Amino acid sequence: MKAQANYRTDNWLQTGRAERAARSEIQRVCDIYNRAWKGAAHAGGRAVRSTGTMGDLQGRIALVTGAAQGIGRVISLELAKAGATLVLVDMNEAKLNETTAELAAAGATAAAFTMNVSSEESIEAGAKAILEKFGKVEILVNNAGVTRDNLMLRMKRADWDLVIGINLTGAFLLTQALLSPMLKNRWGRIVNIASVVGRAGQAGQVNYAASKAGLIGLTRSLAREVASRGITVNAVAPGFIETPMTAVLTEEQTKAMLATIPLGRKGTPQDVADAVKFLASDAASYITGQVLDVNGGMYMG
Repeated sequence: MKAQANYRTDNWLQTGRAERAARSEIQRVCDIYNRAWKGAAHAGGRAVRSTGTMGDLQGRIALVTGAAQGIGRVISLELAKAGATLVLVDMNEAKLNETTAELAAAGATAAAFTMNVSSEESIEAGAKAILEKFGKVEILVNNAGVTRDNLMLRMKRADWDLVIGINLTGAFLLTQALLSPMLKNRWGRIVNIASVVGRAGQAGQVNYAASKAGLIGLTRSLAREVASRGITVNAVAPGFIETPMTAVLTEEQTKAMLATIPLGRKGTPQDVADAVKFLASDAASYITGQVLDVNGGMYMG
């Protein structure tokens, strides 16, 4: 019995020494890691590790296209709540002024610019005016979009061109026009509003699906180009959201759509705005080239 007791005691001591050695090694590695972070954070006089909180956009200049109503309006309101100065862009001047006044009444700083994102000339003139006024745009949300649905054999070339022109080419041209100050300042957030249709496809929407799939490709490619300059590029892909675009669906179409959503409800513009605010914040500083699906489980890929 004594020999057995000594064996157990020796075994316990050996185990205790092993545990203490393991804890010591873990602490040593943690100390090295922490020292490395502290050194990197001050390398070159600029911080590389985010210490911001989600939604803290105080002092940032954010531009939202399609900002007059629907998802764009709610995104603008949410970014303003987080402290950003808003640049609102839309073709609908009356609605645009209403949203600008709403933001001003809530104590936000906002400016409205009428722009047709299907026109290269309008984009160039608008971007020039915006940069002259603000000097830079730090957060760009390419939200403007249209649909012109029809079956492939019935779709007119003009409807194809319009949807691609606004949803994809417009985002390309505006991003290109506003990118240089982001590169110079080594900070930027670009969030492109894609769609579940660009992920999964949809009969009767070949133009819209192509434009949104193209926007996702643009997102991932640009993310690789500008990552070294502290700029992140991501996409948000909404599903079935309550907007004027979905309000035209019949009751039967709405029921059929809801049947494909595991969460069993339509999304709201606020759901999309929350995702955009997250991607625009320092909390998402290590996320780029990604598509954030906001669709209630309608598409899981």
